[in-house]
Amino acid sequence: MPRVSMNVNGRAVSGEVDARTLLVAFLRDHQRLTGTHVGCDTSQCGACVVHVNGKAMKSCTLLALSCDGADVVTIEGLASGADLHPMQAAFREHHGLQCGFCTPGMIMAAIDMVNRLGPNLSEETIRHELEGNICRCTGYHNIVKAIQAGAAAMGGMKVAAE
Repeated sequence: MPRVSMNVNGRAVSGEVDARTLLVAFLRDHQRLTGTHVGCDTSQCGACVVHVNGKAMKSCTLLALSCDGADVVTIEGLASGADLHPMQAAFREHHGLQCGFCTPGMIMAAIDMVNRLGPNLSEETIRHELEGNICRCTGYHNIVKAIQAGAAAMGGMKVAAE
């Protein structure tokens, strides 16, 4: 079996994987980082979004071997000890979640959105950018408010533990 090595949340990790192993499976099954969720297995729902080399990627359609040598950040890598990342705190404060299943992917996509577009995000822009993330509980209103608040708190700085 091939061996894959990468930095996950600032920590060097490696392991032998089947060549068909998806990044989401490597993270969940090999690294026990279960915050990245498997929702649709078709890259439609966004529950599996992580950052690979600073960019939001859907890990359910990305082979682990294609990330050899990459820097990967998952939802578990955002907080600094007990201090939540500003986007995580905004989701909590603005009720941007209900069941929580989509939340890790939404937060990772939102941070990428701020890193690419800056902190002044309109509701229209946020809704457009979230087209690849599905929430079946909230109706998105509070998610949009949470992202606007998180973006303002981030101040446009790249702060995703990269």
